[in-house]
Amino acid sequence: MTADGHRALDVGDLTLVARGAAILGTGGGGDPYVGRLMAEQALRDHGPVSLVALEDVPDDATVFPVAMMGAPTVMVEKLPTSDQFVGAVRMLSTYLGRPVTHLACAEAGGINSMIPIIAAAQLGLPLVDADLMGRAFPELQMVLPTLAGIPGTPMSIADEKGNCGILQTVDNRWSERLSRVMTIEMGCSAIISNVVMDGATMRANAVGGTLGLCHRLGAAIEAARSAKRPPVEAVVRTLCGRVVLGAAKVVDVERRTSTGFARREATLVPLAAGPDTDERLVLHFQNEHLLATRHLDGDSRVEVTTPDLIIVLDAETGEPITTEGLRFGQRVSVVAAPCDERWHSPAGIELVGPRYFGYDTDPVRAVPDRELTNA
Repeated sequence: MTADGHRALDVGDLTLVARGAAILGTGGGGDPYVGRLMAEQALRDHGPVSLVALEDVPDDATVFPVAMMGAPTVMVEKLPTSDQFVGAVRMLSTYLGRPVTHLACAEAGGINSMIPIIAAAQLGLPLVDADLMGRAFPELQMVLPTLAGIPGTPMSIADEKGNCGILQTVDNRWSERLSRVMTIEMGCSAIISNVVMDGATMRANAVGGTLGLCHRLGAAIEAARSAKRPPVEAVVRTLCGRVVLGAAKVVDVERRTSTGFARREATLVPLAAGPDTDERLVLHFQNEHLLATRHLDGDSRVEVTTPDLIIVLDAETGEPITTEGLRFGQRVSVVAAPCDERWHSPAGIELVGPRYFGYDTDPVRAVPDRELTNA
């Protein structure tokens, strides 16, 4: 516990939180290893971060989400500087003329659950145990506050070279369009702060307990390994999801960085498939996995789509694998899990459903595996 009575987030928590965040990130949200190393250093330098439950955020708080924007593939090689995190928050605070009282995660994702921890440690501010999606999505306007008409701007954006700016746009889609161009010019990754809310608005339009869930997911995998139980099943139980494809081999990955995103698809073949079958599962992604299609004997069937979660795990260890980490020959399992129910509203489907991304299909939900989730 910290001096203010809230839970303390310390170095020892970060391995579990980063692992769980990469699971909820559905392949996106940035490299969890890089983010964890940076967060560990920040906590060693500045001490633990106070983690505040969403329901405990005061009405008059001023909450600043902070995140990395851009292509995860670029983030592996082009690391942000520590000045970017603090600079993005302080610049926006100065522009708004409002002091920051709390920081928050914009999304659940490998590095995007770590960046707010870094900023909170550097600024000595509490961090809200919540995020604005309950998972990761590729575009800036894809947050629950958009469904409530809450503006995403003013927003700040900063790169590692010292370039920075403030955007004020007519709506959240325009904030995505304009900031994406800036991010590409900044080298396809930048640090942003946006969707500033008071405490009451944050409580109504965020997903509570995100970092706590990340910690539980990381701990569930570790406990399963220690007990020599399948870690993938531990993830399914924790998320009330199901296994879409058990042990499988990655046989093809087509990937390119285009318009500021890591795009395309990966093809998986079940390890148990016989020599005469052509069964395969194709994962379509744009930073995050958005659609899983099973192909067998000339037929195809959509198994699950955005906005529900499509998660790729190492088949033996249960470690999450990001879209930029997918490689030929990997042995993986694919898990589907339900999203926050607000994403299945008509406005939510219009904003993040499969048709928005160009897939000609209605949403297909992740139906829980009752045998596993009720065990």
